[in-house]
Amino acid sequence: MPWNRKHLLTIEEIRLDEIDQVHATAAAFKKILGRSVKKVPALRGKTIVNLFLEPSTRTRMAFDMAAKRLSADVISFDAATSSTTKGETLRDTAKNIQALNADMIVIRHAAAGSPLYLSRILDIPVINAGDGAHEHPTQGLLDTFTMKEHLGDLKGRKVVILGDILFSRVARSNIHALTKMGAAVTLVGPSTLVPHWFTALGVTVSHDLKSALADAEVVMLLRIQHERQASSHFPSLGEYTSMFGLNQARAAWLNPKAIIMHPGPINRGVEIDSELADGKRSVILEQVANGIAVRMAVLYLCSGGSPELAIAGAE
Repeated sequence: MPWNRKHLLTIEEIRLDEIDQVHATAAAFKKILGRSVKKVPALRGKTIVNLFLEPSTRTRMAFDMAAKRLSADVISFDAATSSTTKGETLRDTAKNIQALNADMIVIRHAAAGSPLYLSRILDIPVINAGDGAHEHPTQGLLDTFTMKEHLGDLKGRKVVILGDILFSRVARSNIHALTKMGAAVTLVGPSTLVPHWFTALGVTVSHDLKSALADAEVVMLLRIQHERQASSHFPSLGEYTSMFGLNQARAAWLNPKAIIMHPGPINRGVEIDSELADGKRSVILEQVANGIAVRMAVLYLCSGGSPELAIAGAE
């Protein structure tokens, strides 16, 4: 089916065939990124604004590099020196960006639903780069893309997501993507951060780390989202690490060929030991690298690009 989606707001709302289209287009762009000349003229003459109103390193840089690899002009919005510090509303900021003839907005915002709101008041494509604890769709797409590179078809594969699920937008996007792709997803962590009601999303909830990790083919670690918690959901980081931190001994419970993932930033020695984060099983830096190709695919497709042309251009 042709891609006909103007915005990328959530994984929850997109179809499996659309996930496959993003992955196929990203695979084509990844081939191009492996060449000596890494740029293509797909978005030449277009202007993309990165409207990041929350701190970011990987996502902001990956969107910036993705746009430039597509030959677009990129403007990165600095919230600290903008009129938002004077009280300007998100609506007025976005409307002014559109009035300056921007062709697309990539937004990160602390308020869940802010990308949806902009998509309803603007005439240009809006890409969600993370909205509060709601979703982070391009992270879910790049994570599943990375899993497919290592495991192939994800149907029936056991994927464990470990950590702060309750406040994680990454977890929600991965849950929606993985369940659509047929993976068997288990969420694990303290009951305060992994409430039972997540089972309504088609996943298994566990508070027993050893049984959850048994035979897992993928384990994704999540950091504790202190900035989104109104109060502490466990006594101390030390207690969390002692019960749910992934170390060498606990990694032995995994499938011998299991891969270890983390969307970053990593809190070393809390959710994961450095030896594992930097070890042979870790694909964390592959996730970062794949983030460029996947975001190239999203920018290209939402700008009206054809998946078939991108794939043909990589051959």
